Amino acid sequence: MKGITVYWRPGCTYCMKLRLGLWLTRTRYDKVNIWNDPDAAAFVRSVADGNETVPTVVVGDGPAMVNPSLRELRAAAGAAR
Repeated sequence: MKGITVYWRPGCTYCMKLRLGLWLTRTRYDKVNIWNDPDAAAFVRSVADGNETVPTVVVGDGPAMVNPSLRELRAAAGAAR
């Protein structure tokens, strides 16, 4: 499975839900707090119509997914194998 990167921010319930799902399915991923990383925040804005919409997820070299469901994320990760 290619690497999964989850861009998130503290207090985001959508981020918490996605990260919990990833934890429960034992899916490995890297997380990037956009409030601590200005470059990550700029990346998220570049793929989310200028907004800091999180979670934003990238699987391998694939396109960014803005607020994907766990099912969408796992399907993309499976396709990227």
